[in-house]
Amino acid sequence: MLPQIRDYDKLVAAFRWQIPARYNIGIDACDKWAVKEPDRLALLVKQPKGFETVSYGRLMEDSNRLANALKANGVKRGDRVAIILPQATETAISHLAIYKLGSVALPLAILFGVEALVYRLENSDARAVITNAAGLAKLAEIRGKLPELKLVLSIDGAADGALGFHETLARASSSFTPVETSPDDPAMMIYTSGTTGPPKGALHGHRVLLGHLPGVELPHEFMPQPGDRMWTPADWAWAGGLLDVLLPALSLGVPVVAKKFDKFDPQEAFALMADAEVRNAFIPPTALRMLRSAAKPREKLRLRTLGSGGESLGEETYAWGRETLGLTINEFYGQTECNLVLSSAAAIGVSKAGAIGKPVPGHTVAVIRPDGGICEPGELGQIAVKRPDPVMFLEYWKRPDATRDKFIGDWMTTGDQGVADYEGYVRFVGRDDDVITSAGYRIGPGEIEDCLIRHPAVALAAAIGKPDPVRTEIVKAFVQLKPGYTGSNALAVEIQDFVRTRLSAHEYPREVVFVSEMPMTTTGKVIRRLLREKA
Repeated sequence: MLPQIRDYDKLVAAFRWQIPARYNIGIDACDKWAVKEPDRLALLVKQPKGFETVSYGRLMEDSNRLANALKANGVKRGDRVAIILPQATETAISHLAIYKLGSVALPLAILFGVEALVYRLENSDARAVITNAAGLAKLAEIRGKLPELKLVLSIDGAADGALGFHETLARASSSFTPVETSPDDPAMMIYTSGTTGPPKGALHGHRVLLGHLPGVELPHEFMPQPGDRMWTPADWAWAGGLLDVLLPALSLGVPVVAKKFDKFDPQEAFALMADAEVRNAFIPPTALRMLRSAAKPREKLRLRTLGSGGESLGEETYAWGRETLGLTINEFYGQTECNLVLSSAAAIGVSKAGAIGKPVPGHTVAVIRPDGGICEPGELGQIAVKRPDPVMFLEYWKRPDATRDKFIGDWMTTGDQGVADYEGYVRFVGRDDDVITSAGYRIGPGEIEDCLIRHPAVALAAAIGKPDPVRTEIVKAFVQLKPGYTGSNALAVEIQDFVRTRLSAHEYPREVVFVSEMPMTTTGKVIRRLLREKA
Protein backbone atom coordinates (compact mmCIF):
# COMPACT_ATOMS: atom_id res chain seq x y z
CA MET A 1 0.00 0.00 0.00
CA LEU A 2 2.97 2.35 0.52
CA PRO A 3 4.36 4.03 -2.61
CA GLN A 4 8.09 3.47 -3.12
CA ILE A 5 9.16 6.91 -1.90
CA ARG A 6 12.32 7.05 0.21
CA ASP A 7 11.66 10.43 1.80
CA TYR A 8 9.38 10.44 4.86
CA ASP A 9 7.68 13.82 4.29
CA LYS A 10 7.07 13.10 0.60
CA LEU A 11 5.81 9.60 1.47
CA VAL A 12 3.27 11.01 3.94
CA ALA A 13 2.12 13.61 1.43
CA ALA A 14 1.66 11.06 -1.36
CA PHE A 15 -0.12 8.37 0.70
CA ARG A 16 -3.81 7.67 0.10
CA TRP A 17 -5.96 4.96 1.70
CA GLN A 18 -7.38 2.37 -0.69
CA ILE A 19 -10.50 1.00 1.02
CA PRO A 20 -12.95 -0.73 -1.35
CA ALA A 21 -16.72 -0.83 -0.78
CA ARG A 22 -16.60 -4.64 -0.45
CA TYR A 23 -13.74 -6.30 1.37
CA ASN A 24 -13.15 -9.63 3.13
CA ILE A 25 -9.98 -10.59 4.98
CA GLY A 26 -10.30 -14.24 3.95
CA ILE A 27 -10.20 -13.33 0.27
CA ASP A 28 -7.41 -10.78 0.62
CA ALA A 29 -5.15 -12.98 2.78
CA CYS A 30 -5.72 -16.18 0.84
CA ASP A 31 -8.09 -16.59 -2.09
CA LYS A 32 -6.70 -13.78 -4.25
CA TRP A 33 -3.33 -15.58 -4.29
CA ALA A 34 -4.72 -19.13 -4.41
CA VAL A 35 -6.71 -18.44 -7.57
CA LYS A 36 -3.68 -17.01 -9.40
CA GLU A 37 -0.86 -19.10 -7.88
CA PRO A 38 -2.23 -22.11 -5.98
CA ASP A 39 1.27 -23.51 -5.35
CA ARG A 40 2.65 -20.27 -3.94
CA LEU A 41 4.24 -20.81 -0.50
CA ALA A 42 2.10 -19.40 2.31
CA LEU A 43 3.36 -21.09 5.50
CA LEU A 44 6.57 -22.84 6.55
CA VAL A 45 5.70 -24.76 9.71
CA LYS A 46 8.46 -26.18 11.92
CA GLN A 47 7.82 -29.83 12.76
CA PRO A 48 10.01 -32.24 14.80
CA LYS A 49 11.60 -33.65 11.63
CA GLY A 50 11.80 -30.55 9.47
CA PHE A 51 9.49 -28.00 7.87
CA GLU A 52 6.00 -28.55 6.48
CA THR A 53 5.23 -26.34 3.48
CA VAL A 54 1.68 -25.06 3.06
CA SER A 55 0.51 -23.45 -0.16
CA TYR A 56 -2.16 -20.80 -0.68
CA GLY A 57 -4.12 -23.41 -2.63
CA ARG A 58 -4.26 -25.70 0.40
CA LEU A 59 -5.23 -22.82 2.68
CA MET A 60 -8.12 -21.92 0.37
CA GLU A 61 -9.37 -25.49 0.02
CA ASP A 62 -9.20 -26.29 3.74
CA SER A 63 -10.65 -22.95 4.85
CA ASN A 64 -13.54 -23.51 2.40
CA ARG A 65 -14.13 -26.94 3.94
CA LEU A 66 -14.11 -25.49 7.44
CA ALA A 67 -16.46 -22.66 6.47
CA ASN A 68 -18.91 -25.23 5.11
CA ALA A 69 -18.58 -27.37 8.24
CA LEU A 70 -19.15 -24.44 10.58
CA LYS A 71 -22.19 -23.36 8.59
CA ALA A 72 -23.59 -26.91 8.64
CA ASN A 73 -23.24 -26.91 12.42
CA GLY A 74 -25.27 -23.75 12.85
CA VAL A 75 -22.56 -21.08 12.94
CA LYS A 76 -23.96 -17.96 11.32
CA ARG A 77 -22.79 -14.57 10.13
CA GLY A 78 -21.79 -12.47 13.14
CA ASP A 79 -21.36 -15.44 15.51
CA ARG A 80 -18.17 -15.46 17.56
CA VAL A 81 -15.86 -18.44 16.96
CA ALA A 82 -12.99 -18.84 19.41
CA ILE A 83 -9.58 -20.13 18.30
CA ILE A 84 -7.43 -21.57 21.10
CA LEU A 85 -4.41 -22.86 19.19
CA PRO A 86 -0.65 -22.24 18.94
CA GLN A 87 1.11 -21.17 15.74
CA ALA A 88 -0.05 -23.92 13.37
CA THR A 89 -1.56 -24.50 9.94
CA GLU A 90 -4.97 -25.14 11.52
CA THR A 91 -4.86 -21.70 13.16
CA ALA A 92 -4.48 -19.93 9.83
CA ILE A 93 -7.17 -22.13 8.25
CA SER A 94 -9.56 -21.32 11.09
CA HIS A 95 -9.11 -17.57 10.77
CA LEU A 96 -9.61 -17.59 7.02
CA ALA A 97 -12.73 -19.78 7.24
CA ILE A 98 -14.35 -17.59 9.89
CA TYR A 99 -13.78 -14.43 7.85
CA LYS A 100 -15.13 -16.00 4.65
CA LEU A 101 -18.23 -17.16 6.55
CA GLY A 102 -18.85 -13.64 7.84
CA SER A 103 -18.47 -14.75 11.46
CA VAL A 104 -16.20 -13.13 14.04
CA ALA A 105 -12.85 -14.68 14.97
CA LEU A 106 -12.04 -14.68 18.68
CA PRO A 107 -8.33 -15.52 19.09
CA LEU A 108 -7.46 -16.72 22.62
CA ALA A 109 -4.00 -17.57 23.91
CA ILE A 110 -3.19 -21.22 24.62
CA LEU A 111 -1.58 -20.11 27.89
CA PHE A 112 -4.89 -18.87 29.30
CA GLY A 113 -6.12 -20.70 32.39
CA VAL A 114 -9.73 -21.70 32.92
CA GLU A 115 -10.71 -18.42 34.62
CA ALA A 116 -9.33 -16.31 31.77
CA LEU A 117 -11.07 -18.55 29.21
CA VAL A 118 -14.46 -18.66 30.88
CA TYR A 119 -14.49 -14.86 31.22
CA ARG A 120 -13.79 -14.31 27.52
CA LEU A 121 -15.97 -17.12 26.18
CA GLU A 122 -18.89 -16.13 28.39
CA ASN A 123 -18.51 -12.39 27.75
CA SER A 124 -18.32 -12.90 23.98
CA ASP A 125 -21.20 -15.43 23.82
CA ALA A 126 -18.92 -17.65 21.75
CA ARG A 127 -20.87 -20.06 19.56
CA ALA A 128 -17.99 -22.38 18.65
CA VAL A 129 -14.43 -23.18 19.74
CA ILE A 130 -11.57 -24.60 17.68
CA THR A 131 -8.80 -25.97 19.90
CA ASN A 132 -6.52 -28.93 20.70
CA ALA A 133 -6.38 -31.57 23.43
CA ALA A 134 -4.93 -29.14 25.97
CA GLY A 135 -7.72 -26.67 25.27
CA LEU A 136 -10.33 -29.42 25.55
CA ALA A 137 -9.10 -30.28 29.04
CA LYS A 138 -9.68 -26.69 30.13
CA LEU A 139 -13.07 -26.50 28.42
CA ALA A 140 -14.20 -29.65 30.24
CA GLU A 141 -14.02 -27.71 33.53
CA ILE A 142 -16.12 -24.76 32.35
CA ARG A 143 -18.42 -25.94 29.58
CA GLY A 144 -21.41 -25.95 31.93
CA LYS A 145 -20.96 -22.18 32.33
CA LEU A 146 -21.14 -21.59 28.56
CA PRO A 147 -24.75 -22.09 27.40
CA GLU A 148 -24.12 -20.37 24.05
CA LEU A 149 -21.28 -22.76 23.12
CA LYS A 150 -22.75 -25.30 20.67
CA LEU A 151 -19.75 -26.65 18.75
CA VAL A 152 -16.19 -27.64 19.68
CA LEU A 153 -13.63 -28.87 17.14
CA SER A 154 -10.32 -30.41 18.19
CA ILE A 155 -7.29 -30.70 15.92
CA ASP A 156 -6.24 -33.71 18.03
CA GLY A 157 -9.36 -35.69 17.17
CA ALA A 158 -12.84 -36.26 18.59
CA ALA A 159 -13.02 -36.41 22.41
CA ASP A 160 -14.89 -34.94 25.39
CA GLY A 161 -17.85 -33.74 23.34
CA ALA A 162 -15.66 -32.30 20.57
CA LEU A 163 -15.68 -33.25 16.89
CA GLY A 164 -12.40 -34.02 15.16
CA PHE A 165 -11.22 -31.00 13.17
CA HIS A 166 -9.57 -32.95 10.35
CA GLU A 167 -12.31 -35.58 10.18
CA THR A 168 -14.94 -32.84 9.93
CA LEU A 169 -13.04 -31.10 7.14
CA ALA A 170 -12.68 -34.34 5.21
CA ARG A 171 -16.48 -34.69 5.04
CA ALA A 172 -17.07 -31.10 3.87
CA SER A 173 -17.03 -29.63 0.37
CA SER A 174 -13.96 -27.67 -0.76
CA SER A 175 -16.19 -25.28 -2.68
CA PHE A 176 -17.42 -22.20 -0.82
CA THR A 177 -18.45 -18.72 -1.90
CA PRO A 178 -17.35 -16.15 0.69
CA VAL A 179 -20.12 -13.93 1.99
CA GLU A 180 -20.04 -10.32 0.86
CA THR A 181 -18.74 -8.10 3.63
CA SER A 182 -18.11 -4.39 3.90
CA PRO A 183 -14.91 -3.01 5.44
CA ASP A 184 -16.92 -2.08 8.55
CA ASP A 185 -18.55 -5.48 9.08
CA PRO A 186 -17.20 -7.19 12.24
CA ALA A 187 -14.36 -9.65 11.52
CA MET A 188 -12.51 -10.27 14.77
CA MET A 189 -12.55 -9.48 18.45
CA ILE A 190 -9.32 -9.29 20.42
CA TYR A 191 -9.41 -8.87 24.17
CA THR A 192 -7.13 -6.23 25.65
CA SER A 193 -4.24 -7.64 27.64
CA GLY A 194 -5.68 -6.52 30.95
CA THR A 195 -2.60 -4.73 32.30
CA THR A 196 -4.82 -2.06 33.89
CA GLY A 197 -8.09 -3.87 34.65
CA PRO A 198 -10.51 -6.51 33.35
CA PRO A 199 -9.95 -7.28 29.64
CA LYS A 200 -12.32 -5.67 27.15
CA GLY A 201 -13.24 -7.13 23.78
CA ALA A 202 -12.04 -4.77 21.04
CA LEU A 203 -14.26 -5.46 18.02
CA HIS A 204 -12.64 -4.84 14.63
CA GLY A 205 -14.04 -4.63 11.12
CA HIS A 206 -12.55 -6.34 8.05
CA ARG A 207 -10.80 -3.04 7.25
CA VAL A 208 -8.43 -3.65 10.17
CA LEU A 209 -6.12 -5.65 7.90
CA LEU A 210 -5.94 -2.87 5.30
CA GLY A 211 -5.35 -0.42 8.12
CA HIS A 212 -2.34 -2.45 9.28
CA LEU A 213 -0.58 -2.70 5.94
CA PRO A 214 1.23 0.68 5.96
CA GLY A 215 2.36 0.02 9.54
CA VAL A 216 3.83 -3.33 8.49
CA GLU A 217 5.37 -2.15 5.24
CA LEU A 218 7.13 0.86 6.83
CA PRO A 219 9.17 -0.83 9.62
CA HIS A 220 9.89 -3.74 7.29
CA GLU A 221 11.22 -1.23 4.79
CA PHE A 222 8.82 -1.48 1.90
CA MET A 223 7.81 -5.11 2.24
CA PRO A 224 7.33 -7.12 0.09
CA GLN A 225 10.83 -7.34 -1.33
CA PRO A 226 12.22 -10.40 -3.21
CA GLY A 227 13.03 -13.20 -0.79
CA ASP A 228 11.08 -11.78 2.16
CA ARG A 229 10.01 -14.38 4.73
CA MET A 230 8.42 -13.40 8.02
CA TRP A 231 8.42 -14.78 11.57
CA THR A 232 7.47 -13.77 15.09
CA PRO A 233 7.60 -15.61 18.41
CA ALA A 234 4.45 -13.70 19.39
CA ASP A 235 1.33 -15.79 19.81
CA TRP A 236 -1.02 -15.44 16.83
CA ALA A 237 -3.80 -14.89 19.39
CA TRP A 238 -2.27 -11.47 20.10
CA ALA A 239 -2.75 -8.49 17.79
CA GLY A 240 1.04 -8.40 17.45
CA GLY A 241 1.25 -11.93 16.09
CA LEU A 242 -1.99 -11.93 14.09
CA LEU A 243 -2.15 -8.41 12.67
CA ASP A 244 1.54 -7.45 12.62
CA VAL A 245 2.68 -10.70 11.01
CA LEU A 246 0.33 -13.52 9.96
CA LEU A 247 -2.48 -11.76 8.11
CA PRO A 248 -0.50 -8.86 6.56
CA ALA A 249 2.24 -11.20 5.34
CA LEU A 250 -0.32 -13.53 3.75
CA SER A 251 -2.04 -10.52 2.17
CA LEU A 252 1.30 -9.32 0.74
CA GLY A 253 2.23 -12.79 -0.55
CA VAL A 254 5.10 -13.16 1.95
CA PRO A 255 5.59 -16.67 3.45
CA VAL A 256 5.16 -16.92 7.22
CA VAL A 257 7.34 -19.17 9.38
CA ALA A 258 5.45 -20.87 12.22
CA LYS A 259 6.63 -22.72 15.30
CA LYS A 260 4.97 -23.55 18.58
CA PHE A 261 7.13 -22.29 21.46
CA ASP A 262 6.16 -23.75 24.84
CA LYS A 263 8.49 -21.13 26.28
CA PHE A 264 10.62 -18.62 24.43
CA ASP A 265 14.16 -19.95 24.12
CA PRO A 266 16.81 -17.58 22.69
CA GLN A 267 18.99 -20.30 21.17
CA GLU A 268 15.97 -22.01 19.58
CA ALA A 269 14.90 -18.65 18.18
CA PHE A 270 18.30 -17.98 16.64
CA ALA A 271 18.37 -21.50 15.16
CA LEU A 272 14.87 -21.19 13.73
CA MET A 273 15.62 -17.87 12.05
CA ALA A 274 18.75 -19.39 10.48
CA ASP A 275 17.18 -22.71 9.42
CA ALA A 276 14.03 -21.12 7.97
CA GLU A 277 15.99 -18.31 6.29
CA VAL A 278 13.86 -15.66 7.99
CA ARG A 279 14.31 -12.26 6.39
CA ASN A 280 11.81 -10.22 8.42
CA ALA A 281 11.07 -10.64 12.11
CA PHE A 282 8.84 -9.02 14.68
CA ILE A 283 10.30 -9.68 18.13
CA PRO A 284 8.85 -7.92 21.20
CA PRO A 285 11.29 -6.03 23.45
CA THR A 286 11.20 -8.58 26.29
CA ALA A 287 12.18 -11.37 23.87
CA LEU A 288 14.92 -9.15 22.39
CA ARG A 289 16.33 -8.60 25.88
CA MET A 290 16.38 -12.36 26.37
CA LEU A 291 18.25 -12.74 23.07
CA ARG A 292 20.67 -10.05 24.21
CA SER A 293 21.30 -11.93 27.48
CA ALA A 294 22.07 -15.16 25.61
CA ALA A 295 25.28 -16.08 23.83
CA LYS A 296 25.85 -14.50 20.42
CA PRO A 297 24.18 -16.54 17.68
CA ARG A 298 26.38 -19.23 16.17
CA GLU A 299 24.12 -19.51 13.17
CA LYS A 300 24.32 -17.18 10.18
CA LEU A 301 21.21 -15.01 10.10
CA ARG A 302 19.77 -13.55 6.90
CA LEU A 303 17.60 -10.87 8.49
CA ARG A 304 16.76 -7.89 6.29
CA THR A 305 14.45 -6.15 8.79
CA LEU A 306 13.68 -6.46 12.49
CA GLY A 307 10.70 -4.72 14.05
CA SER A 308 9.74 -4.48 17.70
CA GLY A 309 6.79 -3.13 19.65
CA GLY A 310 4.44 -3.77 22.55
CA GLU A 311 6.71 -2.17 25.15
CA SER A 312 9.45 0.42 25.11
CA LEU A 313 12.52 -0.91 23.28
CA GLY A 314 15.10 1.21 25.10
CA GLU A 315 18.43 2.57 23.93
CA GLU A 316 20.42 -0.41 25.23
CA THR A 317 18.52 -2.95 23.11
CA TYR A 318 18.56 -0.56 20.14
CA ALA A 319 22.37 -0.38 20.35
CA TRP A 320 22.66 -4.16 20.78
CA GLY A 321 20.72 -4.71 17.53
CA ARG A 322 23.22 -2.64 15.59
CA GLU A 323 26.30 -4.10 17.26
CA THR A 324 25.32 -7.79 17.34
CA LEU A 325 22.79 -8.27 14.54
CA GLY A 326 24.15 -5.62 12.20
CA LEU A 327 20.83 -3.88 11.60
CA THR A 328 18.68 -1.16 13.11
CA ILE A 329 15.67 -2.39 15.07
CA ASN A 330 12.66 -0.46 13.79
CA GLU A 331 10.45 0.23 16.79
CA PHE A 332 6.72 0.70 16.24
CA TYR A 333 3.71 1.43 18.40
CA GLY A 334 0.02 0.75 18.69
CA GLN A 335 -2.47 -1.03 20.88
CA THR A 336 -5.20 -3.61 20.47
CA GLU A 337 -7.76 -0.91 19.70
CA CYS A 338 -5.68 0.94 17.10
CA ASN A 339 -2.44 -0.74 16.14
CA LEU A 340 0.71 0.24 14.20
CA VAL A 341 0.22 3.99 14.03
CA LEU A 342 3.77 5.11 14.93
CA SER A 343 6.91 3.57 13.49
CA SER A 344 10.58 3.90 12.71
CA ALA A 345 12.08 3.11 9.32
CA ALA A 346 15.86 3.31 9.24
CA ALA A 347 15.91 2.84 5.46
CA ILE A 348 14.40 6.31 4.98
CA GLY A 349 16.17 7.95 7.90
CA VAL A 350 13.36 7.68 10.46
CA SER A 351 15.18 6.26 13.45
CA LYS A 352 16.25 7.66 16.79
CA ALA A 353 17.43 5.73 19.84
CA GLY A 354 14.86 5.97 22.64
CA ALA A 355 12.02 7.08 20.35
CA ILE A 356 9.17 5.02 18.87
CA GLY A 357 9.30 6.84 15.56
CA LYS A 358 6.91 9.09 13.66
CA PRO A 359 3.28 8.70 12.53
CA VAL A 360 2.81 5.99 9.90
CA PRO A 361 1.46 7.46 6.64
CA GLY A 362 -2.33 7.58 6.76
CA HIS A 363 -2.58 8.04 10.54
CA THR A 364 -2.93 11.28 12.51
CA VAL A 365 -1.18 10.81 15.85
CA ALA A 366 -0.39 13.44 18.48
CA VAL A 367 0.49 13.86 22.14
CA ILE A 368 -2.49 15.64 23.70
CA ARG A 369 -3.55 17.36 26.93
CA PRO A 370 -6.60 16.30 28.99
CA ASP A 371 -8.74 18.88 27.16
CA GLY A 372 -7.77 17.48 23.74
CA GLY A 373 -5.33 20.26 22.89
CA ILE A 374 -2.04 19.24 21.26
CA CYS A 375 1.01 19.40 23.50
CA GLU A 376 4.03 21.53 22.68
CA PRO A 377 7.25 19.70 21.78
CA GLY A 378 8.80 18.35 24.97
CA GLU A 379 5.52 18.53 26.92
CA LEU A 380 4.32 15.31 28.55
CA GLY A 381 0.86 14.19 27.49
CA GLN A 382 -1.19 11.27 26.27
CA ILE A 383 -0.58 9.61 22.90
CA ALA A 384 -3.78 9.79 20.84
CA VAL A 385 -5.00 8.86 17.35
CA LYS A 386 -7.56 10.85 15.38
CA ARG A 387 -10.67 9.26 13.91
CA PRO A 388 -11.77 8.19 11.38
CA ASP A 389 -8.98 5.67 10.87
CA PRO A 390 -9.31 2.26 9.15
CA VAL A 391 -7.15 0.49 11.74
CA MET A 392 -9.28 1.76 14.64
CA PHE A 393 -11.64 -0.58 16.48
CA LEU A 394 -15.40 -0.43 16.00
CA GLU A 395 -16.31 -0.59 19.69
CA TYR A 396 -15.76 -2.40 22.96
CA TRP A 397 -18.01 -5.45 23.08
CA LYS A 398 -21.03 -4.76 25.32
CA ARG A 399 -19.27 -1.67 26.74
CA PRO A 400 -20.73 1.49 25.16
CA ASP A 401 -19.62 3.48 28.19
CA ALA A 402 -16.00 2.35 27.82
CA THR A 403 -16.15 3.03 24.07
CA ARG A 404 -17.38 6.57 24.71
CA ASP A 405 -14.77 7.18 27.42
CA LYS A 406 -11.99 6.12 25.06
CA PHE A 407 -12.39 9.37 23.12
CA ILE A 408 -11.77 13.06 23.75
CA GLY A 409 -13.60 14.62 20.82
CA ASP A 410 -12.19 12.86 17.75
CA TRP A 411 -9.03 11.77 19.56
CA MET A 412 -8.88 8.11 20.57
CA THR A 413 -6.85 8.10 23.76
CA THR A 414 -4.37 5.30 24.38
CA GLY A 415 -3.72 5.59 28.10
CA ASP A 416 -0.03 5.90 27.24
CA GLN A 417 2.05 8.89 28.25
CA GLY A 418 4.49 10.26 25.70
CA VAL A 419 6.49 13.25 24.52
CA ALA A 420 6.91 14.52 20.96
CA ASP A 421 10.03 16.43 19.94
CA TYR A 422 10.59 19.20 17.40
CA GLU A 423 11.37 16.67 14.66
CA GLY A 424 8.08 14.83 15.14
CA TYR A 425 9.52 11.79 16.95
CA VAL A 426 7.40 10.39 19.79
CA ARG A 427 8.98 8.95 22.90
CA PHE A 428 6.96 6.50 25.00
CA VAL A 429 7.07 7.31 28.72
CA GLY A 430 4.67 4.73 30.17
CA ARG A 431 1.07 3.78 30.80
CA ASP A 432 -0.93 6.40 32.72
CA ASP A 433 -0.86 4.11 35.74
CA ASP A 434 2.85 3.30 35.29
CA VAL A 435 4.20 6.86 35.48
CA ILE A 436 5.82 7.38 38.88
CA THR A 437 5.31 10.63 40.82
CA SER A 438 8.20 11.14 43.24
CA ALA A 439 9.11 14.37 45.06
CA GLY A 440 7.36 16.41 42.39
CA TYR A 441 9.02 14.59 39.47
CA ARG A 442 7.10 12.57 36.86
CA ILE A 443 9.23 9.53 36.07
CA GLY A 444 8.65 7.02 33.27
CA PRO A 445 9.65 3.44 34.16
CA GLY A 446 11.17 2.74 30.74
CA GLU A 447 14.32 4.80 31.22
CA ILE A 448 15.00 3.20 34.61
CA GLU A 449 14.43 -0.31 33.27
CA ASP A 450 16.67 0.38 30.29
CA CYS A 451 19.44 1.42 32.67
CA LEU A 452 18.89 -1.56 34.96
CA ILE A 453 19.40 -4.11 32.19
CA ARG A 454 22.77 -2.57 31.37
CA HIS A 455 24.04 -3.98 34.65
CA PRO A 456 25.89 -7.23 33.88
CA ALA A 457 23.86 -9.24 36.42
CA VAL A 458 20.39 -8.15 35.26
CA ALA A 459 18.35 -10.12 32.73
CA LEU A 460 14.95 -8.41 33.10
CA ALA A 461 13.74 -5.50 35.20
CA ALA A 462 10.55 -3.63 36.03
CA ALA A 463 10.20 -0.32 37.87
CA ILE A 464 7.05 0.78 39.70
CA GLY A 465 6.01 3.50 42.11
CA LYS A 466 5.53 2.44 45.74
CA PRO A 467 3.42 4.79 47.92
CA ASP A 468 5.55 6.91 50.25
CA PRO A 469 4.32 9.46 52.84
CA VAL A 470 7.15 11.92 52.11
CA ARG A 471 7.82 11.62 48.37
CA THR A 472 4.30 10.52 47.26
CA GLU A 473 5.99 7.50 45.64
CA ILE A 474 9.45 5.98 45.58
CA VAL A 475 10.93 3.99 42.72
CA LYS A 476 10.96 0.28 43.46
CA ALA A 477 12.70 -2.16 41.10
CA PHE A 478 11.93 -5.82 40.58
CA VAL A 479 14.93 -7.59 39.08
CA GLN A 480 15.33 -10.99 37.46
CA LEU A 481 19.00 -12.00 37.45
CA LYS A 482 21.00 -13.76 34.77
CA PRO A 483 22.09 -17.38 35.41
CA GLY A 484 25.10 -17.53 37.70
CA TYR A 485 24.09 -14.53 39.86
CA THR A 486 22.46 -14.67 43.30
CA GLY A 487 20.47 -11.88 44.87
CA SER A 488 21.96 -10.24 47.98
CA ASN A 489 21.91 -6.93 49.84
CA ALA A 490 25.32 -6.14 48.43
CA LEU A 491 24.15 -6.73 44.85
CA ALA A 492 21.03 -4.63 45.46
CA VAL A 493 23.18 -1.70 46.63
CA GLU A 494 25.49 -2.17 43.65
CA ILE A 495 22.51 -2.03 41.27
CA GLN A 496 21.15 1.08 43.00
CA ASP A 497 24.50 2.84 42.65
CA PHE A 498 24.72 1.73 39.03
CA VAL A 499 21.45 3.52 38.21
CA ARG A 500 22.11 6.56 40.42
CA THR A 501 25.42 7.33 38.71
CA ARG A 502 23.94 6.93 35.22
CA LEU A 503 20.55 8.62 35.61
CA SER A 504 19.88 10.88 38.58
CA ALA A 505 19.33 10.86 42.32
CA HIS A 506 15.54 11.09 42.00
CA GLU A 507 15.28 8.21 39.48
CA TYR A 508 17.33 5.47 41.12
CA PRO A 509 15.36 2.63 42.79
CA ARG A 510 15.28 3.13 46.54
CA GLU A 511 14.21 -0.49 46.90
CA VAL A 512 15.38 -3.49 44.85
CA VAL A 513 13.67 -6.88 45.04
CA PHE A 514 14.98 -9.98 43.29
CA VAL A 515 12.39 -12.23 41.64
CA SER A 516 12.73 -15.60 39.95
CA GLU A 517 10.12 -14.70 37.32
CA MET A 518 8.31 -11.58 36.13
CA PRO A 519 4.49 -11.54 35.96
CA MET A 520 3.70 -11.15 32.28
CA THR A 521 0.72 -11.12 29.98
CA THR A 522 0.61 -13.73 27.22
CA THR A 523 1.86 -10.98 24.91
CA GLY A 524 5.12 -10.65 26.84
CA LYS A 525 4.33 -7.39 28.65
CA VAL A 526 5.21 -7.03 32.32
CA ILE A 527 2.03 -6.66 34.40
CA ARG A 528 3.17 -3.77 36.58
CA ARG A 529 -0.26 -3.67 38.23
CA LEU A 530 0.56 -6.95 39.99
CA LEU A 531 3.97 -5.63 41.03
CA ARG A 532 2.35 -2.47 42.44
CA GLU A 533 -0.05 -4.64 44.45
CA LYS A 534 2.89 -6.69 45.74
CA ALA A 535 4.72 -3.48 46.70
